[in-house]
Amino acid sequence: MATTELLLANLLSPMVLAFALGVLARLVRSDLRVPEELHQSLSIYLLLAIGLKGGVELSRTPLAGVAAPLAGTLVLGIVTPLTAYAVLRLGRFDVTNAAALAAHYGSVSAVTFIAAIAFAEAAGARPESFLPALVAVLEVPAIVVALLLARLRAPGPGGLRAALHEIVTGRSVLLLAGGMVIGLLGGERSFAPVEPFFVGLFRGALVLFLLDMGIAAAGRLGDLRRLGGFLAGFAIVMPIVHGALGAAVGTVAGLSPAGSAVFAAMVASASYIAAPAAVRLALPAANPTLYLTASLGVTFPFNLTVGIPLYFEIAGWLAR
Repeated sequence: MATTELLLANLLSPMVLAFALGVLARLVRSDLRVPEELHQSLSIYLLLAIGLKGGVELSRTPLAGVAAPLAGTLVLGIVTPLTAYAVLRLGRFDVTNAAALAAHYGSVSAVTFIAAIAFAEAAGARPESFLPALVAVLEVPAIVVALLLARLRAPGPGGLRAALHEIVTGRSVLLLAGGMVIGLLGGERSFAPVEPFFVGLFRGALVLFLLDMGIAAAGRLGDLRRLGGFLAGFAIVMPIVHGALGAAVGTVAGLSPAGSAVFAAMVASASYIAAPAAVRLALPAANPTLYLTASLGVTFPFNLTVGIPLYFEIAGWLAR
């Protein structure tokens, strides 16, 4: 499929259109809102479903088949926050805010990953089914590396231990890792009775969640003026660089072109759930407007609309 066809197919998908509807609702000052209780429920459902499916697939995947991608994930979990931090420091960001942003751009957005999977399936491709397990693996290292950078370069009062506890026991990691363990221990046969709920309803729940994310992202559009040209450019260029790196590592690790593309989308994404919670605890002096607006207001919409098709093109080119 040509690049323009990939881009058009992605832009016209129910997920992207639901996100656009949320943005529009906020811009026209509609009273449309997704109740906080529903937002929390959808988050729990999506994260647990990803973990369960990843665990089930791991239960039937030989260790040799996942060892190289797992190693690549761990390496990228260290490399990406370091590259993001270095670029931000060159852009004259102070240590604290550079580390806070690096934590977001080294970690992963589960929703971007889900959107990439859905895009691949809509294009008739079948990425490796164990990829959800790698989401849980990529979530933690980058945040830890970024927080350690901040502590080493600008030591301050406590908070690191509490932040690490927040990362490990926070909702994202606990649901992803816990679901993965459940799926791994139970296997395909135990998962079968609940599969209609966790697989059949998955995309519908994702559409609702992205409607809510559109409303939230549009609420930060006003902050774009305060970001400055450098950070706005960083929020678009850094994901492309990380995405190309992810596609290259995925290809070398033996993933299929579709798998490498989804892996690239994972690496290119910016966290806006786990990372903000950890940064808020460990780096209270960091400016939330910078890291939330960049990750949620710029990078997330970019990846959802343009980034994912781009990563598929890059992965396909590398596979030739």
